[in-house]
Amino acid sequence: MTRKNLGRATLAALPFVLALIVGLVVQLTVQDRLPDRLAVHFDAGGSADRYMGITAYLLYGLGTLLVLGSLWAVFAVNGKLYGRGRSWLIGGGFALAAFLGYLLITVLLVNVDAPEGGPTDGFPLWHVAVAVGAGAVAWPIGALLSRLAPAPEGPDDGDGGGAIRERIALADGEVAGWARGIGAWWAPLAVLALLAAAVAVGRDLSWFAGAPLAVLALVIGTFCRPHVTVDRRGLTVSGLLPKPRLRVPLERMAGADSRRVNALAEYGGWGYRVRPDRSGVITRSGEAIVVSLTSGREFAVTVDDSATGAALLNTLLDRQRAGR
Repeated sequence: MTRKNLGRATLAALPFVLALIVGLVVQLTVQDRLPDRLAVHFDAGGSADRYMGITAYLLYGLGTLLVLGSLWAVFAVNGKLYGRGRSWLIGGGFALAAFLGYLLITVLLVNVDAPEGGPTDGFPLWHVAVAVGAGAVAWPIGALLSRLAPAPEGPDDGDGGGAIRERIALADGEVAGWARGIGAWWAPLAVLALLAAAVAVGRDLSWFAGAPLAVLALVIGTFCRPHVTVDRRGLTVSGLLPKPRLRVPLERMAGADSRRVNALAEYGGWGYRVRPDRSGVITRSGEAIVVSLTSGREFAVTVDDSATGAALLNTLLDRQRAGR
């Protein structure tokens, strides 16, 4: 890891490490005054309704902060965020760490000298408001500190329109098509997580509230293995089922290129992404077919062998313009 990347990762993980250290200090300070089972969940009235052992709570709190800190560090290094995106990432990390850190520590403090049945006074809900306030104060601090980290270069625009677009030689009357599957490793995990959340919400709250999560899991599940096709109709991205599918017809295209894209820096994440000047089906950072539209926007889909797909699109566009 370069020195610049180390600086960005350190700043991104810093608030979570600080929250972890403060939490450990508080736990060690009040360890002897805590009951064997901590009240860790409270109903709307502030009364305890769920409990956890001290060791389990410590592992839960440490694990949560460590995972989040690691994720923020990875985003800071690999996302190549710049400008406002970098400020939002660091500021959001500080805000989230302050919010979670305050709640994790407060749960410990309300259990100090509490009987086994839980704190006598419960968990006053004003603590949630204070946690939100702590996050609101931490956000601008993190955004200001983000200026201290070395800024990455702007997004890589690749060869784009500056290079001569490739073609595939086809004889008159020859018909050609191209198709590839897209492996989205995170999609099955997202489906399982959403289904588990749907069951948990449905069991604890209502099945009506859990239904949207189940529907979302079904939609993502159909795109666990997206399929990209290039033919005389244009560029098509479909899932396991005939619908929904995305199609960009040749009539809307100005040209196509193969280039590397960065999921976070250019599209803000993964999945079907819509940005002010571009959209696309982004399952990873890497090579993609990037179509320049006649409207001035771009549509991208990350797929292997994108150079062949883009070259065939340009050939089909030439044929269409020539009226063949």
